[in-house]
Amino acid sequence: MNYDPIIPGFFPDPSICRVGDDYYLATSSFEYFPGVPIFHSRNLTEWEQIGNILDRPAQLNVAPGQAQASSGIFAPTLRHHDGHFWLITSNFNDIRKGHLIVRADDPAGDWSDPVYTEGAIGIDPDLTWDEDGTCHLTWSMLGIMQAEIDPYSGRLLSAPRKMWNGTGLAHPEGPHVFSRDGWWYLLIAEGGTGPGHSVSIARSRSATGPFEAHPGNPILSHRSTDHPVQNTGHADMVELADGRWAMVHLGVRPHGTHPHWHVNGRETFLTGIDWQDCWPVVVEDAFTVPAADTSFTDDFSTGRLHPRWISPGADPRTFVQPAPEGGAVLLAGRTPESRAAERLLAVRARDTGWQASATVPEGDAALIVRIDDAHWAAVERRGDVLSARMVIGPLDQTLAAVTAVGADHPLGIRAVPTTDDLMSREGPDRIELGHLLDGAFHPIASVDGRYLSTEVAGGFTGRTIGVEALGANAVLADFTYTAERLSG
Repeated sequence: MNYDPIIPGFFPDPSICRVGDDYYLATSSFEYFPGVPIFHSRNLTEWEQIGNILDRPAQLNVAPGQAQASSGIFAPTLRHHDGHFWLITSNFNDIRKGHLIVRADDPAGDWSDPVYTEGAIGIDPDLTWDEDGTCHLTWSMLGIMQAEIDPYSGRLLSAPRKMWNGTGLAHPEGPHVFSRDGWWYLLIAEGGTGPGHSVSIARSRSATGPFEAHPGNPILSHRSTDHPVQNTGHADMVELADGRWAMVHLGVRPHGTHPHWHVNGRETFLTGIDWQDCWPVVVEDAFTVPAADTSFTDDFSTGRLHPRWISPGADPRTFVQPAPEGGAVLLAGRTPESRAAERLLAVRARDTGWQASATVPEGDAALIVRIDDAHWAAVERRGDVLSARMVIGPLDQTLAAVTAVGADHPLGIRAVPTTDDLMSREGPDRIELGHLLDGAFHPIASVDGRYLSTEVAGGFTGRTIGVEALGANAVLADFTYTAERLSG
């Protein structure tokens, strides 16, 4: 069986819609700017990122710092209705404003400034339209809530009402409401976004309920199994052009010995859906998913950042400028002694094994793999001194240092998967910190990857890999990420 995600790496809480033969999918982004990455596919198994929906300060309020880790943008819903694409989500930093709604005619183009659903406080909002054209807002707040809404203004048109408390598992959340063959379905996540995560469903003859729970709930969960994909939940469904149905959901791929660790965050997976007695039945092997092509090199020659580039709490366009002789100028970021990223140009780690390198011909810089400001490892070059440094909570240590490493040596980090053999007592991988010489990787230090896992750091995100100028401007000539996968 194929266990590859359709969108690997820290891309959780997927929401999907179809327009003709085209599929579009959006995910959470938390404290990173730009927010809410959006993808396009024609076959559900191969996806291309076409942009980020929230890419202006007027749309997205996030900030750097450890206190902001895993805040920001929570689970979105992406829909197409009446000629418009609609995106509704919650910004935890602006939670008292209500949910934010933006719209666009072109999903790869500019999205509107947001309107807010004042009076509807919570997370994980959903929009759906019934047969009469009435728009219903459904969200999570101590159960599943719903109200009628004007999506153009965000104004509630009815008082919020409780829809469903779920089946009794913890944290009923992530609702999506959709219709099929005269039934309305309420799909939710339960059990918490960890080992107990599950997908449950209820149905009604009306979009407003009352809803009857599926007697076989949950319809998807890998809890208490040895399945290589765990924490499965937070799903959304879509009808294919040929009348079949599919479901996207998040999951993680833990590795190492007991109790296992996942490092790349919650990823997006795909299953098929059959229907029996007007209830959905999950068919996990309905699709053959090819391994995504995640390797790339960016020399920043276009003068415009690819949508893969993000930064914790800062807009990368405010500190990345074209360099006169090629590459990009990174404006001064954190001081060399600081632990907190200020202007980190980053991408998501997407594979079980990988290598990243950055050529920095001018200035002092760090190449970093991190989950947050309290959990990261870096190779830092200051002058001709190259050092390996790791931060784990209150601990901040230089692991090794070498001299006479010039700017012609790209900075390098590798993630090398370890065995899952119970007796090995290893973490999920080894993080090697070093540099490249004539294309060959030369490590100067190696650390256990479990300390850069969600199980250790907490929160809702995964690893990112980035470059930051230390104390003064630096020139980034190129950045290369190469996947070195193991199957499964």
